[in-house]
Amino acid sequence: MPTRKFIAFLRAINVGGHTVKMDRLRDLFEALKLGNVETFIASGNVIFDSPAKDERKLELQIESHLKESLGYAVTTFLRTPAEVAHAAAFQPFPEAPEDSTLYVGFLAAAPSVEVQAKVAGCRTPVDEFHVHEREVYWLCHTRFSESPFSGAKLEKALGMPTTLRNLTTVRKLAAKYFPAS
Repeated sequence: MPTRKFIAFLRAINVGGHTVKMDRLRDLFEALKLGNVETFIASGNVIFDSPAKDERKLELQIESHLKESLGYAVTTFLRTPAEVAHAAAFQPFPEAPEDSTLYVGFLAAAPSVEVQAKVAGCRTPVDEFHVHEREVYWLCHTRFSESPFSGAKLEKALGMPTTLRNLTTVRKLAAKYFPAS
């Protein structure tokens, strides 16, 4: 049966006291009969092959297995390498100063227009937001830890979970798994 490559962005891995070694995380994915399992940096990025056609069902299967194995919920956001490359290439803030940092938040579904407006309204003097498809982009003009905003506030505005990655990480994943033709 043909397989497709997926990149799983996991929420709550190696943050907030939930530490999981990458070899254990790979073993957990392999226990689901997923192939060619790799991890990318220790922040919950898992790359694997699967014959699954229903991505949402696969996300839920991974979430259930991780909760059972780790003892806490690990929301899972699947993307194909092409989708990661698309997210990495998108430029929501083309005029962004070089000293700013752009984060990409992965979502299970595209938020409604009302939610997008709510997120855009969370702008602060140092934070800007833009929702595009199943990603939310957060431009931070200061250190993340110094921002008056937080991931928890972003999730509250979205009304759904998200997991954030620095755009540099997203670009590295895109370059590795979806190289330019």
